[in-house]
Amino acid sequence: MPVSVLGCCTACGACLPTCPERALLPAPRRPVVDVARCTGCLACIEICPAGALVGGTAA
Repeated sequence: MPVSVLGCCTACGACLPTCPERALLPAPRRPVVDVARCTGCLACIEICPAGALVGGTAA
């Protein structure tokens, strides 16, 4: 399942280079998840300082 970006995201960008599939795309308010690319590896969740990334579709 792809990850979801919650509203508490600060758009710091720490997650962007972490994704091995390049499924996180920069956007003005918060990154956007390319669900076709996201494999659900959850690497981005571990690096997010705001805890704004979750597994599944909780957004």
